[in-house]
Amino acid sequence: MNTQGINGKTELAESLRHMVGEAEHFLKSAADSGDETFAEVREKVLRQVREMRSQLEALEDSAAYKARQAVRATDHAVHANPYGAMGLAAAAGLLIGFLAARR
Repeated sequence: MNTQGINGKTELAESLRHMVGEAEHFLKSAADSGDETFAEVREKVLRQVREMRSQLEALEDSAAYKARQAVRATDHAVHANPYGAMGLAAAAGLLIGFLAARR
């Protein structure tokens, strides 16, 4: 699960870098070529922006779905073992208090 998140972020960053590089290249060539080429470049950049936006939305949806699953699993675990959850929270609080008092 964690590897998929890292791969998704890497792919998104790679796509963004690629899009920015191509946009710079197209804009430089469009400035040299004329109006007709600039219109083509503009359409190509807009198409890439739409594609990146859809990829980002898919990544956001996936992250939200995984977060909801984690919340449900935690809720189920706490309801199934309420005393264990309280004990774990108390132990974590004691540990944090102990570490804070040492400094």
